[in-house]
Amino acid sequence: MDRREFLKAIALSGTTALFPGISGWALSKKDGSSADKKLVVIFLRGGADGLNIVVPYSDPNYYSLRPTMGVAKPGTADGVIDLDGHWGLNPALDELKPYWENKSLAFVHSSGSPNETRSHFDAQDYMETGVPGKKIVNSGWLNRVVTELPSRQSHLQALSFGAVLPRIFSGPATVASVARPGSQKMALDKPVVAQAFQELYAARNNELSKAFAEGVEAHKAINKALEEPEKPQDMEQVIANKGAPTPKVFKTFGKQLSDLFNKDEGVEVAFVDFGGWDTHVNEGNGKGQLANHLKPLGTGLSEFITGIGPMYKNTTIVVMSEFGRSAHENGNGGTDHGHGNVMWMLGGDIPGGKVYGKWKGLAVEDLHERRDLPTSTDFRSVISYVLSNHVNVSQKSLVRIFPDFQNVGDPLVT
Repeated sequence: MDRREFLKAIALSGTTALFPGISGWALSKKDGSSADKKLVVIFLRGGADGLNIVVPYSDPNYYSLRPTMGVAKPGTADGVIDLDGHWGLNPALDELKPYWENKSLAFVHSSGSPNETRSHFDAQDYMETGVPGKKIVNSGWLNRVVTELPSRQSHLQALSFGAVLPRIFSGPATVASVARPGSQKMALDKPVVAQAFQELYAARNNELSKAFAEGVEAHKAINKALEEPEKPQDMEQVIANKGAPTPKVFKTFGKQLSDLFNKDEGVEVAFVDFGGWDTHVNEGNGKGQLANHLKPLGTGLSEFITGIGPMYKNTTIVVMSEFGRSAHENGNGGTDHGHGNVMWMLGGDIPGGKVYGKWKGLAVEDLHERRDLPTSTDFRSVISYVLSNHVNVSQKSLVRIFPDFQNVGDPLVT
């Protein structure tokens, strides 16, 4: 690694280290120039409740299925933000309303994995490999994306934050792994090592010493933030989260992510995951547990978009989760593992201002197994649309990214 690459590595680690526990990666184009198209994928681990995120408030069955935890209609206390007379947005996501209005935010409802498992482990695995139903797959679909995009064989081509690569990122493409602070001690936590580096760089009054100082301060901020981490409620939530933090714990992710994009114009793709979406008990509606996760997520997304400025025109953000929740509430004020869900898309050239998907309604006979939203749109269809139309991935590459998947029809239907 030459001096320029070393400086960029220091700068990037100083930025992304401010949100440890969030798995992320980024890559640059072959010639090192600014990437024209950029992609951010956000994974909500635990099965986020799509019906209380994008709410079919005009369907009377919605309130019959959720008499105590249905999000209220527009114009009432903690009611949904009206989108089109049928759909409403959870009020905790009010900071995303401007993007709906400027038509750069869209949703695909009743979407997800065609596999019917209700296991967090299996459902996340299938969504991360991109081959639902097959347990023995050697790579994740984002790793396969890396192999299909131009590479300049740089140490910074792909970055993953965490001691263990997430399943979505496993595979043959080279990935630089940055140990997740808080999960294990880093070299700079050892006094002898820290002192040696301090003596080596502190006396320098140049770009290198400045980058080192910023990285050290960022690392100190991380350790302080992790002194009192948020604890999952139970063992199932631990499994569902896979070590990912909640948006509340890392609510500055949007600012840090935009800083990363601005520091290195070659950054083309980023992956972030959040835990805490397994809401079996006391989920809430316009307020409560779910809303408490949605609020910092919406704020972070808005801060990221604001932070990248004109770059938003060429950026696409996809938000997804392994499965939805049961259409009916349970006896604990929550929802159980479901099937279909809602995917989010934000971006400067996304055909937004619409809720897409083959929506059948919430009558019992229209529900999957008479209890869940069906998966009317395969998540791979949505991702394929984004990769093809917004990341300039060829149709031949899509076949390799999602093997054994035949994309039938346009996922953006209403």
